Amino acid sequence: MEVLLLFAFISGLVTIFAPCIWPLLPIILSASSSGGHRKPLGITLGIVLSFAVITLTISYIVKIIPFDPDVLRYFAVAIIGFLGLTLVIPVLSQKLEGAVSRLSGKMGLVSDPKKTGFWSGFLTGFALGIVWTPCAGPILATIATLAATQSVNLDVILVTLVYVIGVGIPLFIFATAGSTLFSRSRFLSKYTGQIQQVFGVIMILTAVSIATGFDKTLQVKLLDAVPTYGNFINQLETNDSVKKELDSLRGRDGSSASTEKGKAAPEFVGIAKWLNTDKPLTIKEQKGKVVLVDIWTYTCINCLRTIPRVNNLYEKYKDDGLVVVGVHSPEFEFEKDTKNVEAAIERFKIKYPVAQDNDFATWNAYDNQYWPAKYLVDANGVIRYTHYGEGNYEETERMIQLLLKEAGQQVNTTIDADSDSTIAHETNSPETYLGSKRMLFLEPQGKAANGTQNFTLINSPKNNRFSFGGQWTVANEYSASGANATIRYNFNGEKVFMVLKKGDAINGKIRVLLDGKVVDAAAAGIDVKNGEVTVTEDRLYEIIDLKGQPQNKVLELQFLTPGVEAYTFTFG
Repeated sequence: MEVLLLFAFISGLVTIFAPCIWPLLPIILSASSSGGHRKPLGITLGIVLSFAVITLTISYIVKIIPFDPDVLRYFAVAIIGFLGLTLVIPVLSQKLEGAVSRLSGKMGLVSDPKKTGFWSGFLTGFALGIVWTPCAGPILATIATLAATQSVNLDVILVTLVYVIGVGIPLFIFATAGSTLFSRSRFLSKYTGQIQQVFGVIMILTAVSIATGFDKTLQVKLLDAVPTYGNFINQLETNDSVKKELDSLRGRDGSSASTEKGKAAPEFVGIAKWLNTDKPLTIKEQKGKVVLVDIWTYTCINCLRTIPRVNNLYEKYKDDGLVVVGVHSPEFEFEKDTKNVEAAIERFKIKYPVAQDNDFATWNAYDNQYWPAKYLVDANGVIRYTHYGEGNYEETERMIQLLLKEAGQQVNTTIDADSDSTIAHETNSPETYLGSKRMLFLEPQGKAANGTQNFTLINSPKNNRFSFGGQWTVANEYSASGANATIRYNFNGEKVFMVLKKGDAINGKIRVLLDGKVVDAAAAGIDVKNGEVTVTEDRLYEIIDLKGQPQNKVLELQFLTPGVEAYTFTFG
């Protein structure tokens, strides 16, 4: 449990860097620009307490007192908009402060509420906590699913509290810094009234954007500008220790995941309503077709960023036998409302069937932990490919083509070599496996069969493709170098890493060329000395470090020693 609490705290801390929280920062800054010295504390406590309480209890409250949870959202929007008006209209602000002062005095909350500003800050923060939907990693996803299925226990509460404490620390520092800046700066103090009015307009515009749903569009655009955050948070929270403790939190032993590749795909179960289709779908009925199961929710910004790609796959391959099913598993109670889901389907132009998994029955059947998550099921109903989070769009499409061809379809559609970068604004090449089991990007045929064989090196591989040259022995998980073994990769990225194993070689030697020349010290990774990598142990090696913006380059690796086992390329 200690490991899970540590990672929950770290995940909360790094949330300040998440684009999902950036739209709130101007409001926090504006609210901190006026009021007493305790206002930043009030704002911070308001945000973290309202978020924690609503996340853990809303499903219980709605069950006891049936009401539309969207009422809370609109209530929060009204508060944010009204507080913005008080900054724009000074007379309104004075009346509000007087009312808060009289109420606080009667309740005996503070001796001089006007000077502390705690309760006005708390009100602002509480409203923000209601409307804030963070970028969810596996830890927060587990909390949300357990809360939604009314499975909250002391451990879940503890993990949630530790997470929001992590969130609160950088928010408090940010709010305090803003308050200090405005209270101590002589230059800014001259324009306090005008600055508060500008911030008031920002708060009003934010309230309007939340009410209209534009805040989600804005967050998607911000994530486009910082595409690596979603992958970072998933990598942070997916180590084996955290996975094991999350399984324990969900009451599972983690010994047998139903979604393991090569296992039969679970059926769609516990679906509250099917949308975009005249009848419910089953995996069994899709035998002979390829099924892409996309688990998502409409407030998950990472999910929204992947929808255009899923739409594109559906339109390209629906006539070739691809069936796409969107499984909508809600992170928050208000996302269970069919009208809200239908509005999201219309807004994002989703044409494929969507199943409302309000009780997380299908989520649990797939042993899922992520938003978004994709499962590719072949024509025999077997899961052949999984991907969690964003990215790997080209790899996913290539796997769809492979499964369609296995099903007897003649697929001639060209995969755009730049699809990951042009659609997703992600500049790095995808993780590339050199073993036959997961090989996808070998030129020209995509993959190679097991066994020892001679390859002809291609002069100019396509973008994000590699070519073998010389003799290679291909195995399930790696390819071992033979005589004149060479790899040429047309990659995008700043850094290139490679998992290498000595294999039969005592110390393997690999010459590194970049754009046809032996790599110099300026572009060489830390494991490259004088243009060569020496494989002395089985580990990840840094081959290239361009020390700046990601670039498009051609990497060539000349294996001077036979027997070196090459497993994967990764790019950073």
